[in-house]
Amino acid sequence: MPFRIALSGLNAASAELRVVANNIANVSTTGFKKSRTEFADIYSVASLGNAGTAIGSGVSVAAVTQQFSQGNISFTDNGLDLAVSGQGFFRLSDQGSTVYSRAGSFSVNRDGYIVNPQNARLTAYLADSNGNVTGALGDLQLNTSDISPQATTEVGVGVNLDATATIPPAFNVNDPTTYNNSTSLTVYDSLGTSHLSEIFYRKSAANTWETHLFVDGSEVTPTTGGTLTFNPDGTQATPVGGQIAYNTFPVAGANNLDIVLDYAASSPSTQFGSKFGVNFLDQNGFTTGRLSGLDISDTGIVQARFTNGQSRTLGQVALANFANQEGLRQLGDTTWAESFDSGVALVGQPATASLGLIQSGALEDSNVDLTEQLVAMITAQRNFQANSQVISTADTVTQTIINIR
Repeated sequence: MPFRIALSGLNAASAELRVVANNIANVSTTGFKKSRTEFADIYSVASLGNAGTAIGSGVSVAAVTQQFSQGNISFTDNGLDLAVSGQGFFRLSDQGSTVYSRAGSFSVNRDGYIVNPQNARLTAYLADSNGNVTGALGDLQLNTSDISPQATTEVGVGVNLDATATIPPAFNVNDPTTYNNSTSLTVYDSLGTSHLSEIFYRKSAANTWETHLFVDGSEVTPTTGGTLTFNPDGTQATPVGGQIAYNTFPVAGANNLDIVLDYAASSPSTQFGSKFGVNFLDQNGFTTGRLSGLDISDTGIVQARFTNGQSRTLGQVALANFANQEGLRQLGDTTWAESFDSGVALVGQPATASLGLIQSGALEDSNVDLTEQLVAMITAQRNFQANSQVISTADTVTQTIINIR
């Protein structure tokens, strides 16, 4: 009987050595979670329980459980490298099957999908055409086509006109002495072609200013009137609402420009007794643009940046958590699958419920402590040697009994 007990000890120690060896082998594996060998003693049990003098029958491996503690986060030069700081797993689509991983080494494949080295696609809450994140889960894909141009329709202007300025002669765009101030900006037509736009200001009476808009050197006439008036406290009085609309401006080969100047934008125009200044000047048009990069926030919002200065929200990285992480079924390649023991996946947005944050340009290291594993290896080796010695001793005792005459 000691042979069988010692043999169970040898098997248990051997199993622990294999677990330790696997931990050590994956000490540099991104997102790897170490395992721990758990043992249970063996007793022969009769229908009415054990006798008071019962002796155990050895040991068995009760479970090999994974430890899902946080690994160190190492920063990289790849913006698509992602790490989860806190709880949660990346949700991946592996040829139609849903798997989960803590390894965030992602790249873009030839079809524009964000994938891991095994070509499993990262899933996210997708955005609609207006850049609003929806509740629809799907594979995150980059649109590498050019972004279409947008014609300028509105220009926001916020200026301060000098209340102490004198009234110049009648306006002549070619004579700088006939206007008080000017500013300029670029506007775009429906083809994305840029056009120089200039705005001139001429004081015509107390608290009253003429405005003149020129595009590519040609004046664009307002639909009603291009005059700004101000109250005695310097705030704008007219036009009501601050907007001046202009007649259609023809553009060769493109749609005609219809522009509105809004003098009550985010920085309303004023007339104070200080020098002319432009506090705000912006327009809503842009030229065509190519994808130039990606930005991923700590809440998983994925934004594409384009060469024309525009950005577009593509989606939000989805994370999943489980009631019992140790119950997940290991699939290899640092991925897990949902099981009955783990419970159903609780999918949500980063930084909500129990889910952690996303760190872009970083990877989570293996949580294996090499020193701890080396000590465990020595312990398992000692256990193996001790059980081997039990077999040797039992053999000696058995041989002694056989030799009795």
